[in-house]
Amino acid sequence: MLNDFILTDKQLKTPLYQQIYQSVREAIESGSLKKGSKLPSIRSLSEDRGISKTTVIGAYEQLCVEGYIVSEPQRGYFVAAEFGALPQAAAKTDNTRGERRYYEYDFSGNSIDARVIDIGEWKKCIKDVINRDYLLTSYGDAQGEEALRNALQHYALGTRGVNAQTDNIVVGAGTQAVLLLLCSLIGAHKTVAVERARYLQAEIVFRSFDWNIIYFDCDRNGVRIDSLQHIQPDVVMINPNCTGTRGGSMPVTRRLELIAWARENSALILEDDYNGELRYSTRPIPCVQNHDTENTVYIGSFSKVLLPSVRLSYSVLPQNLLEIYQSRKHLMNQTASKTEQLALAKYIESRKIEAHLRRARRVYLEKSKHLMRCVARYFPNAATDFNETALYLDIHPPIPFSRDKLDKALAERSLRLTANNENAHLLRLSFSGIAQEKIDEGVHQLAEAYHILIS
Repeated sequence: MLNDFILTDKQLKTPLYQQIYQSVREAIESGSLKKGSKLPSIRSLSEDRGISKTTVIGAYEQLCVEGYIVSEPQRGYFVAAEFGALPQAAAKTDNTRGERRYYEYDFSGNSIDARVIDIGEWKKCIKDVINRDYLLTSYGDAQGEEALRNALQHYALGTRGVNAQTDNIVVGAGTQAVLLLLCSLIGAHKTVAVERARYLQAEIVFRSFDWNIIYFDCDRNGVRIDSLQHIQPDVVMINPNCTGTRGGSMPVTRRLELIAWARENSALILEDDYNGELRYSTRPIPCVQNHDTENTVYIGSFSKVLLPSVRLSYSVLPQNLLEIYQSRKHLMNQTASKTEQLALAKYIESRKIEAHLRRARRVYLEKSKHLMRCVARYFPNAATDFNETALYLDIHPPIPFSRDKLDKALAERSLRLTANNENAHLLRLSFSGIAQEKIDEGVHQLAEAYHILIS
């Protein structure tokens, strides 16, 4: 009988109306109750189970609200949903099996050196914010907390030469969030020129706004201006600290040429200044925006400068985009944690960030020199390219190899390299996270796996 699908047990803690609701819903979803089937009447079900009509009505009304059944006047309740045509849900898996694998020799760049950050000081900043309850009971400023924007104005000027006012700074939860906002201000259906294989995450954002992505040509100094003349993009995205055929820094002459081209062609420069303040062999080079505030949007972040888990980035808008943003600000929400914003403001204002940067430059200088010595020892015939702000070294082995096969061999040795989309026969080693004492053996294991593969 139809009533058999409806299970009730007065001994259970689950309310009776919920038991009826769940029984009917599961029968419909499993296909045991077909679309159009008539359900027991409220009176017959209440009498059969010895429960009140109110209990049955509560279950049926919830099923009606969710669309599982419908009530037809003078006729009763009928099944309205059909699940038989839907694909079966994937089997549930044990989430513990998806835990991130540990690598003994991790050159992936997915972490930073623990010696760089004073976790205790960062925790104090977080705790200070949490202890002030009144700061946590509001949504905060959509543009970013004023305390943080004030701190960033002084920080960016001091470390990168950014020309900014507090009102020109907009904070977001990571570079992609900042780019989403920028694209919404610039508008859809634009043409953007980028360096090939450098901005895959940015390209996802650009495509979501139906931007046409074109790759400009490079030489050792970065973007070639003649290639921009040929494609005439609306927007050019660059990282002046890691560019060109050798992954080096863009010299000031090329920066000025790019600025002049942008002015002449009414184009916008998006300057991704990723890790610009981490230069340690020489003083950090002032950003492109230092020379041009009208056509350049500066983008800064703290993923490697501070902590990868702190997803805070910011942009400095030129006046034309700022006016558009201000007209829409009341409709926008902030994507970054208010707690982390205020903690970072305190970390900067207390000058802890200055000690942090000095420590980071010292640590990464030591590690980079050690890595270069190890690579010279184990890959004596390979050409190399070194980028200090991006914290990696590229090895160009003389004999081509299969990257897929090498990655499998390296995984067996508990070793991982940085993902690389530029050149399948290039070995990119990030030294940001690996402990210095593991670098020598890590490069040794890499060299052994490579030579076995090509032999």
